[in-house]
Amino acid sequence: MTMKTINIYLITLLFGLMCLQGCGEDDLDLKPISAIGDNAFYSNTDEVEGGVLAIYDGLQEVPLREFALTEMRSDNTRTKSREGDWAQFESLNVQPTNNVVGDYWAANYNVIFRANTVLRHLDAVDNDALRDQFEGEAKFTRALANFNLVRAYGDVPLVDKVIKPEDESYFDRDAAADVLAFIANDLEDAVSMLPSRGAVDEGRATNGAARALLAKVHLTLNNYAAAETRLAELIADGSYALQDEYHDVFYNERNTEIIFAIQYMDDDTQESQDFSFEMTNNGTVSGLNYITDEFAAFVDVNDTERAAVFFSPDNTDEVGKFLTESTDIRLCGNDWIVLRLADVFLMHAEAIMAGNASTQDLDALASYNAIRERVGLSTLPLDGSATLTKQMLLDERRAELAFENHRLYDLIRFGEAENVMRDFAGANGFAFSATDLLLPIPQTEINVSNGLLKQNRGYN
Repeated sequence: MTMKTINIYLITLLFGLMCLQGCGEDDLDLKPISAIGDNAFYSNTDEVEGGVLAIYDGLQEVPLREFALTEMRSDNTRTKSREGDWAQFESLNVQPTNNVVGDYWAANYNVIFRANTVLRHLDAVDNDALRDQFEGEAKFTRALANFNLVRAYGDVPLVDKVIKPEDESYFDRDAAADVLAFIANDLEDAVSMLPSRGAVDEGRATNGAARALLAKVHLTLNNYAAAETRLAELIADGSYALQDEYHDVFYNERNTEIIFAIQYMDDDTQESQDFSFEMTNNGTVSGLNYITDEFAAFVDVNDTERAAVFFSPDNTDEVGKFLTESTDIRLCGNDWIVLRLADVFLMHAEAIMAGNASTQDLDALASYNAIRERVGLSTLPLDGSATLTKQMLLDERRAELAFENHRLYDLIRFGEAENVMRDFAGANGFAFSATDLLLPIPQTEINVSNGLLKQNRGYN
């Protein structure tokens, strides 16, 4: 997205979101806006599009510390400091008062609020095609935020409209199954409403992004046939193609492999991020997301092309996927990749495997091979003699998608999280319980709800 700065002040939101300020960039010539109330603002197409851009601005907050909730709660990464809130993640001793847990909750409900605000004002859009696009964008981003929440916390409040503090019926938790069904419905709508890649600015949601996320939701629900259909469509879609070089996936941004990414800009106080700094701090005092010895030992000695990206050339304890080119190392412009075609290929094999221990299906093997061929690793023969196992597929996902916040949820979806994390915890001297696979509900949110929100099992 190319953007001119806009500032949109929105109404009070549940869970402590007292004021929202949206910044975004787009080709539209939007006038700067300040101190605009919700009811006075969304009166025409341009203003509603300003609300859509504010959703993407809200999304920029989501990945900033997501690695702590995902990679650091798996066997992939650890902290550098082993202190404070950060130490709680790698030792699987996360407390309800952990600030990062609360910030992640708030960031995702911020996105949901902004999406619901756009959906509330669609009647102000006088162009049917744009109206559909805006609705699709709002439903895609709302689905993404809800998917983040339900995977992290389990049962969560399902907020399907703009609410007020007195709307207490929205304060308690809805069953995860109901939230996932709602997400799937949002994404089905988004698939039918969103344009294809190339018909909208890079960085905005597309039909392909909605199909990819919907497929992942179907896999989470064990709806394998539905997932396979969507994934096969994406593999056949000429809009997407694997990059020839693994390195280019991350350093040739907005490339053909990217299905959806959250975009940032170098050296911009409004549009930059600092997760790159925390993973690749180049010797400075911070740096929170470091590679475990277990991951380093896991990497195949023949996997040299990916290893050159996994590990920073300055310090092999540091992640190398997000090295910054910014002048200010805390104002980084590396995009955060949410969905890419390599993930789609591996999900395609997973969908065909359909929860079984192995498969000899040639389409599944071909999808698995596509990822290994790219980096020069051995592949499975397609003559009917080879078998792809669940462990092989899980290992390939760990390698291909390392440090992209997939590992913990992959382990859960494959039914291996308790075994892997129990062994990892034992080897590193801390305890593990199955209840650790969900985060605690933030204590601040329980307090705001006057006790209507109940805590997850295993937490005080």
